Amino acid sequence: MTDTIKARRAPSFVSSALRVFDLSLGEMLWSRRTIFMALLLSAPVILALVSRIVQAMGVAPLRVNGVRVGGAGIFGMMIWVLFIRFTIPMLGVFYGTSLIADEVDDKTLTYLFTRPVQRGAVLIGKYLAYLVCTILVVLPSVMIVYFLIVPFGEVGASFRLLLVDLGIMALGLAAYGALFALVGTVLKRPLVVGLVFAFGWEQLAMLMPGYMRRFTLAYYLQGLVPHAMPSDGVASLIQAVFAESPTTATCLFWLAAVIVVSLVLGQRAIERREYVLEQ
Repeated sequence: MTDTIKARRAPSFVSSALRVFDLSLGEMLWSRRTIFMALLLSAPVILALVSRIVQAMGVAPLRVNGVRVGGAGIFGMMIWVLFIRFTIPMLGVFYGTSLIADEVDDKTLTYLFTRPVQRGAVLIGKYLAYLVCTILVVLPSVMIVYFLIVPFGEVGASFRLLLVDLGIMALGLAAYGALFALVGTVLKRPLVVGLVFAFGWEQLAMLMPGYMRRFTLAYYLQGLVPHAMPSDGVASLIQAVFAESPTTATCLFWLAAVIVVSLVLGQRAIERREYVLEQ
């Protein structure tokens, strides 16, 4: 009878994940890591402000093959170079690898595991908190850059492309975060591995001919960028860089597969692994 009552009172997986999410979100939003990332994301805003001043002076801030690139094209290029190529992987590495590793280092993991929640729900709850936190960090920077770069008269025509770019970045945060959350559950020094993968292996593989680039997230994530770019010189330039870019359906499939598989394996790892906290 007692076991039956306890089983009835045990929270469900979803309820447990939401509890962990609620607990983790506030901690992430006000952490030193988030403050540092917010300051780092001020750099694109400063660049956009400089570009706006240059445009106001009647000088084209960017030309491709001698043709002046419009505001929407410049914004697309900034999304590709500054956000998708650099910021999204960085956020995924620093937040994703720390979801479980920080709890181990702070010796607070046993506190979570002794509460009436499933171990796998701890990972999912913290992963959802990571997604909300990073989106809230990135979104203000992207929106400020957009309204600084894109002239008011072009907002109506390019706003749909902005939404697509935001969707690509959200998908990138989800994919990198899930992959590095898995790394953080199975490795003792996940941050080093994450940095080597995102800024070592991926950068090298993307420059290599053949099939090696298909073993990176950047290949599929950046493959979506030309589909979200305006139809001008910048789009042609990026299409040339990614001449063997996969189709949109292929990119979405493999990114979704990485998210699902990484989270499933991460849950299995955290359920089976015995964490020994160093004194």
